[in-house]
Amino acid sequence: MIGRLRGTLISKQPPSLLVEVGGVGYDVDAPMSTIYDLPATGREVTLLIHYAVKEDGVSLYGFLHETERAMFRNLLKVSGIGAKIALAVLSGVATDDLARLVHAGDVAALTKIPGIGKKTAERMVVELRDRVEAVGVRLPGATNGAGALPTDPVGEATIALQQLGYKPPEATRLVGKVAAEGDTAESIIRKALRAALGS
Repeated sequence: MIGRLRGTLISKQPPSLLVEVGGVGYDVDAPMSTIYDLPATGREVTLLIHYAVKEDGVSLYGFLHETERAMFRNLLKVSGIGAKIALAVLSGVATDDLARLVHAGDVAALTKIPGIGKKTAERMVVELRDRVEAVGVRLPGATNGAGALPTDPVGEATIALQQLGYKPPEATRLVGKVAAEGDTAESIIRKALRAALGS
Protein backbone atom coordinates (compact mmCIF):
# COMPACT_ATOMS: atom_id res chain seq x y z
CA MET A 1 0.00 0.00 0.00
CA ILE A 2 1.27 3.49 -0.85
CA GLY A 3 1.37 5.97 2.03
CA ARG A 4 3.67 8.66 0.63
CA LEU A 5 5.09 9.75 -2.70
CA ARG A 6 8.17 11.90 -3.23
CA GLY A 7 9.05 12.78 -6.78
CA THR A 8 8.81 15.34 -9.56
CA LEU A 9 5.55 17.18 -10.12
CA ILE A 10 4.92 16.71 -13.84
CA SER A 11 1.52 18.35 -14.24
CA LYS A 12 -1.31 20.03 -12.35
CA GLN A 13 -4.82 19.78 -13.83
CA PRO A 14 -7.09 20.14 -10.79
CA PRO A 15 -8.05 17.94 -9.17
CA SER A 16 -5.53 15.65 -10.91
CA LEU A 17 -1.77 15.67 -10.45
CA LEU A 18 0.92 13.62 -12.15
CA VAL A 19 3.93 12.81 -9.98
CA GLU A 20 6.91 10.92 -11.38
CA VAL A 21 8.72 8.68 -8.94
CA GLY A 22 11.65 6.61 -10.18
CA GLY A 23 10.48 6.81 -13.77
CA VAL A 24 6.89 5.85 -12.96
CA GLY A 25 4.12 8.44 -13.25
CA TYR A 26 1.41 8.34 -10.59
CA ASP A 27 -1.99 9.94 -11.12
CA VAL A 28 -3.07 11.54 -7.87
CA ASP A 29 -6.24 13.47 -7.05
CA ALA A 30 -5.90 16.28 -4.51
CA PRO A 31 -8.10 18.98 -2.95
CA MET A 32 -7.55 22.60 -3.94
CA SER A 33 -6.17 23.29 -0.45
CA THR A 34 -3.20 21.10 -1.41
CA ILE A 35 -2.98 22.21 -5.03
CA TYR A 36 -2.73 25.90 -4.04
CA ASP A 37 0.43 25.18 -2.02
CA LEU A 38 2.21 22.92 -4.52
CA PRO A 39 5.52 23.98 -6.06
CA ALA A 40 5.81 24.70 -9.77
CA THR A 41 5.81 21.79 -12.19
CA GLY A 42 9.26 20.28 -12.60
CA ARG A 43 9.99 20.68 -8.89
CA GLU A 44 10.16 17.99 -6.25
CA VAL A 45 7.06 17.38 -4.15
CA THR A 46 6.19 15.09 -1.26
CA LEU A 47 2.58 13.99 -0.88
CA LEU A 48 0.90 11.98 1.85
CA ILE A 49 -1.27 9.41 0.10
CA HIS A 50 -4.63 7.83 0.79
CA TYR A 51 -4.70 4.58 -1.19
CA ALA A 52 -8.17 3.42 -2.23
CA VAL A 53 -9.06 0.15 -3.93
CA LYS A 54 -12.24 0.25 -6.00
CA GLU A 55 -14.05 -2.22 -8.22
CA ASP A 56 -12.64 -0.55 -11.32
CA GLY A 57 -9.10 -0.06 -10.08
CA VAL A 58 -6.93 1.80 -7.59
CA SER A 59 -7.10 5.52 -6.80
CA LEU A 60 -4.54 7.70 -5.06
CA TYR A 61 -5.43 10.87 -3.16
CA GLY A 62 -2.64 13.24 -2.18
CA PHE A 63 -2.24 15.79 0.61
CA LEU A 64 0.56 18.07 1.78
CA HIS A 65 -0.46 17.91 5.44
CA GLU A 66 -1.44 15.05 7.73
CA THR A 67 -4.43 17.02 9.08
CA GLU A 68 -5.90 17.13 5.57
CA ARG A 69 -5.43 13.42 4.98
CA ALA A 70 -6.88 12.58 8.39
CA MET A 71 -9.93 14.77 7.76
CA PHE A 72 -10.37 13.23 4.30
CA ARG A 73 -10.36 9.75 5.81
CA ASN A 74 -12.85 10.80 8.46
CA LEU A 75 -15.13 12.30 5.81
CA LEU A 76 -15.11 9.00 3.92
CA LYS A 77 -16.52 7.32 7.02
CA VAL A 78 -19.64 9.50 6.88
CA SER A 79 -22.47 7.68 5.13
CA GLY A 80 -23.26 9.34 1.82
CA ILE A 81 -19.82 10.90 1.34
CA GLY A 82 -17.47 9.45 -1.25
CA ALA A 83 -14.02 10.53 -2.34
CA LYS A 84 -15.26 13.12 -4.85
CA ILE A 85 -17.42 14.91 -2.28
CA ALA A 86 -14.71 14.64 0.38
CA LEU A 87 -12.27 16.38 -1.99
CA ALA A 88 -14.87 19.04 -2.74
CA VAL A 89 -15.38 19.65 0.98
CA LEU A 90 -11.64 20.11 1.61
CA SER A 91 -11.43 22.31 -1.48
CA GLY A 92 -14.24 24.53 -0.20
CA VAL A 93 -13.25 25.01 3.44
CA ALA A 94 -10.02 24.86 5.46
CA THR A 95 -9.55 21.84 7.71
CA ASP A 96 -9.60 23.94 10.90
CA ASP A 97 -12.76 25.73 9.81
CA LEU A 98 -14.46 22.46 8.91
CA ALA A 99 -13.62 21.02 12.32
CA ARG A 100 -15.02 24.08 14.07
CA LEU A 101 -18.26 23.95 12.06
CA VAL A 102 -18.70 20.27 12.92
CA HIS A 103 -17.84 20.87 16.56
CA ALA A 104 -20.36 23.71 16.74
CA GLY A 105 -23.04 21.70 14.95
CA ASP A 106 -23.43 24.47 12.37
CA VAL A 107 -25.53 22.59 9.81
CA ALA A 108 -26.51 25.77 7.96
CA ALA A 109 -22.87 26.69 7.30
CA LEU A 110 -21.95 23.14 6.29
CA THR A 111 -24.70 23.10 3.64
CA LYS A 112 -22.95 26.02 1.92
CA ILE A 113 -20.08 23.69 1.03
CA PRO A 114 -20.48 22.36 -2.54
CA GLY A 115 -22.01 18.89 -2.62
CA ILE A 116 -23.29 18.98 0.97
CA GLY A 117 -27.04 18.95 1.54
CA LYS A 118 -28.84 19.26 4.85
CA LYS A 119 -29.05 15.53 5.60
CA THR A 120 -25.38 15.00 4.79
CA ALA A 121 -24.44 18.01 6.95
CA GLU A 122 -26.44 16.55 9.83
CA ARG A 123 -24.66 13.22 9.45
CA MET A 124 -21.30 15.02 9.38
CA VAL A 125 -22.07 16.68 12.70
CA VAL A 126 -23.18 13.44 14.32
CA GLU A 127 -20.51 11.16 12.87
CA LEU A 128 -17.50 13.51 12.87
CA ARG A 129 -17.92 15.43 16.11
CA ASP A 130 -16.01 12.91 18.23
CA ARG A 131 -13.29 12.53 15.60
CA VAL A 132 -12.32 16.11 14.73
CA GLU A 133 -10.24 16.63 17.87
CA ALA A 134 -8.10 13.63 16.94
CA VAL A 135 -7.28 15.25 13.59
CA GLY A 136 -5.03 17.77 15.35
CA VAL A 137 -6.94 21.01 14.82
CA ARG A 138 -7.61 23.57 17.50
CA LEU A 139 -11.18 23.82 18.64
CA PRO A 140 -12.94 26.39 20.82
CA GLY A 141 -13.69 25.53 24.44
CA ALA A 142 -16.75 23.54 25.31
CA THR A 143 -18.51 26.49 26.92
CA ASN A 144 -19.73 29.66 25.25
CA GLY A 145 -20.84 31.73 28.19
CA ALA A 146 -23.99 29.66 28.66
CA GLY A 147 -22.64 27.31 31.34
CA ALA A 148 -21.13 23.87 31.04
CA LEU A 149 -22.60 21.42 28.58
CA PRO A 150 -24.13 18.29 30.08
CA THR A 151 -21.73 15.40 30.44
CA ASP A 152 -24.26 12.56 30.68
CA PRO A 153 -25.06 10.76 27.37
CA VAL A 154 -28.78 11.66 27.46
CA GLY A 155 -28.02 15.34 28.02
CA GLU A 156 -25.32 15.41 25.34
CA ALA A 157 -27.61 13.71 22.84
CA THR A 158 -30.45 16.12 23.58
CA ILE A 159 -28.21 19.15 23.08
CA ALA A 160 -26.77 17.68 19.88
CA LEU A 161 -30.24 17.14 18.42
CA GLN A 162 -31.14 20.73 19.24
CA GLN A 163 -28.01 21.88 17.42
CA LEU A 164 -29.19 19.84 14.44
CA GLY A 165 -32.35 21.95 14.38
CA TYR A 166 -34.79 19.97 16.51
CA LYS A 167 -36.85 22.00 18.98
CA PRO A 168 -36.09 21.24 22.65
CA PRO A 169 -39.36 19.35 23.33
CA GLU A 170 -38.90 17.23 20.18
CA ALA A 171 -35.25 16.51 20.99
CA THR A 172 -36.20 15.48 24.51
CA ARG A 173 -39.01 13.26 23.22
CA LEU A 174 -36.78 11.53 20.65
CA VAL A 175 -34.01 10.89 23.15
CA GLY A 176 -36.43 9.62 25.77
CA LYS A 177 -37.96 7.26 23.23
CA VAL A 178 -34.70 5.53 22.22
CA ALA A 179 -32.20 5.94 25.07
CA ALA A 180 -31.28 2.77 26.94
CA GLU A 181 -29.04 2.26 29.94
CA GLY A 182 -25.41 2.05 28.92
CA ASP A 183 -25.88 3.90 25.62
CA THR A 184 -23.27 6.43 24.57
CA ALA A 185 -24.34 9.87 23.40
CA GLU A 186 -23.44 8.94 19.81
CA SER A 187 -25.55 5.77 19.84
CA ILE A 188 -28.52 7.68 21.30
CA ILE A 189 -28.19 10.33 18.58
CA ARG A 190 -28.02 7.71 15.82
CA LYS A 191 -31.10 5.91 17.15
CA ALA A 192 -32.98 9.19 17.61
CA LEU A 193 -32.25 10.26 14.04
CA ARG A 194 -33.40 6.89 12.71
CA ALA A 195 -36.58 7.21 14.75
CA ALA A 196 -37.16 10.73 13.44
CA LEU A 197 -36.75 9.48 9.88
CA GLY A 198 -39.09 6.58 10.55
CA SER A 199 -36.47 3.94 9.77
